[in-house]
Amino acid sequence: MVEAQTAQSAPSSLEEGVGGGDVTAETLKARARAMRNNPTEPEKRLWMALRSRRFTNTKFRRQDVIGQRIVDFFCPAKGLVVEVDGDTHDAPRDAVSDSRMLQEFGFCTVRFTNADVMRNLEGCLMRLQTVLDGTPERWAGRELHHPPTPSSLEEGES
Repeated sequence: MVEAQTAQSAPSSLEEGVGGGDVTAETLKARARAMRNNPTEPEKRLWMALRSRRFTNTKFRRQDVIGQRIVDFFCPAKGLVVEVDGDTHDAPRDAVSDSRMLQEFGFCTVRFTNADVMRNLEGCLMRLQTVLDGTPERWAGRELHHPPTPSSLEEGES
């Protein structure tokens, strides 16, 4: 019975390939999908605030694969990783991982604890807003959407 429960649960952060093991891209994508389907309560709460551009009209992805790591949330326009850490996270190892993310991809990481999200979501969002405001756009000057396609009448066809 324990094996069946383990097979259905999302992998822990230790299984994500953070250590740079021989984890394939397909394996990481499957793990990320499993984690999206089984989020922790703090991840659910933060996602409800971030999803569908609800937070400052900024696009976020959840459980996104970057290199050999699955990150909780990612803002592609700013290159910002947001992590929600449970009790099992190791601060020194997380600092090395965050430094590697910055060096290899140029992405900064913001971390919140589960307790922060559960007890003070507004404070977490205020801090996230401050970080977003201080982070330049990765694609400065790029239009958000393609210009509308001209209709046949505008092109002289009848």
